[in-house]
Amino acid sequence: MIEADDPQTSQVLGLPDLFDASPMAFWLEDYSALYDFCESLRAVGVRDLAAWLRQNPGQLTHCASLIRILRVNRQALALYEAPSQDALMANLPAVFRDDMLAGFAAEINELWLGKRGFSSLTANYSLSGKRLDLSLKAVVLADARRPWDRVLVSMENVTELQNVRRQAQDSARDAREFFEQAPVSLWVEDFSTIKALFDELRVRGVSDFRTFLDVHPEFVERCLQEVRVLDVNGYTLKMFKAPSQAELLARLNEVFRDEARRSFAEQLIELWEGRTFHQKEVQNHTLQGDLLYIHLQLSIFEGCEHDWSMVLVSLTDITARKKAEAYLEYLGQHDVLTQLKNRTFFVDELGRLARRRVPLVAFISLDLNNLKFVNDQTGHAAGDDLLRRFGEVLNKAIDRPGQVARIGGDEFMVLLPGADEAAAQAALDNIRTLVDLNNQYYSGTRLSVSAGLAVCRDPGAMEQAMKEADRAMYQDKSAYYQAVGHDRRCPVCDVPVEGQDNAA
Repeated sequence: MIEADDPQTSQVLGLPDLFDASPMAFWLEDYSALYDFCESLRAVGVRDLAAWLRQNPGQLTHCASLIRILRVNRQALALYEAPSQDALMANLPAVFRDDMLAGFAAEINELWLGKRGFSSLTANYSLSGKRLDLSLKAVVLADARRPWDRVLVSMENVTELQNVRRQAQDSARDAREFFEQAPVSLWVEDFSTIKALFDELRVRGVSDFRTFLDVHPEFVERCLQEVRVLDVNGYTLKMFKAPSQAELLARLNEVFRDEARRSFAEQLIELWEGRTFHQKEVQNHTLQGDLLYIHLQLSIFEGCEHDWSMVLVSLTDITARKKAEAYLEYLGQHDVLTQLKNRTFFVDELGRLARRRVPLVAFISLDLNNLKFVNDQTGHAAGDDLLRRFGEVLNKAIDRPGQVARIGGDEFMVLLPGADEAAAQAALDNIRTLVDLNNQYYSGTRLSVSAGLAVCRDPGAMEQAMKEADRAMYQDKSAYYQAVGHDRRCPVCDVPVEGQDNAA
């Protein structure tokens, strides 16, 4: 079974409050032992992990046992009905059982293929024995100490929606109960007038409906006005913060705004093309003006395909999931300490510029002076404070399309597409000016930065240009230490500084 661990990880994400307060269930897991196992398979010639697991199904349990759970948040404890993390960890065999491993092979294969995460549907169980249908989304956090040693997994509980769908398939007798008790927003609508309008267009010889809408955009508004809402369930009123069904229907223009109208045009095109069941993500608003991210599913009732007189629209609020996904995406591209982009983003951006054959790119290599000394003498908290302050400077100094990333402990790189030597020098001067202002604002240890720049005019020589910027930065650093003095006394603390700076 999956091994659990709780090694005082309160600062592991850098944003513990967001981790614990998130409306989405989060697990922080360590897959590094699984990574080592996968590498051992590669070493013995395994090339297709999915096929290998099919031939060796017993190895799935072994793979699962290699994963360590480092931490779960409060929402996860509530989801699994666990009074504490210790209680949850002590009962993992009861949580992960039966058909949990069904999708596990596909998850491992996504990572094997080099992807930074995976998404899947799985089934777990709460401590009271309730089945939990879960939508998983995982991302391997960047800049980890070991490959796959920090994997953030978000879990969306879709159990109720799945149960509702299963009940709906059982018999028509349960349909009304399903409609009233469903934990999603359900609308029964009459599209018969739209069907009649479509038939009229076909008689007139219209075949390319998308082009027709481009020429006659007012047709979308007309169709929207012809939709007749027959009923909504109680959850709809709750989700849209409506005091009554009558008021909700009277104020539909506030719910379905411009974004919804654009989505409705795509729904009309799908209906025109004969797709009587479709789904998509849309945006609606509550009657109080709150933005809702919605997963919409539209289907025509069986027996009403000839006139579309009864259409079921289900709306699932995925706002919390969208926020969690945005947070996961942020973590995958940013350094949490400095709020700058991380090395992963920088490498991707460099590749994008190379593919676009951008003819002119400037690089500024930056390195904090005395960071190792500050860490050794006053502690890593003081060093982290210097890094945060430098992050503030660079976030203010560099505007788009420029990008700045923390690519190492105390190493930073500025990427300036379209900038020549003069523009790059102006950017560097601006950085130094803001460093001086930062030192005036903060008391204590002063920020000191070594820098070098280079300009690349050949899209195929970006790596060489970066090396030139690094060499210029190290020359600047050497000159800085020579200026401090042969005994290398810190200009802030007036005590000896031993050695050159390395990573924090």
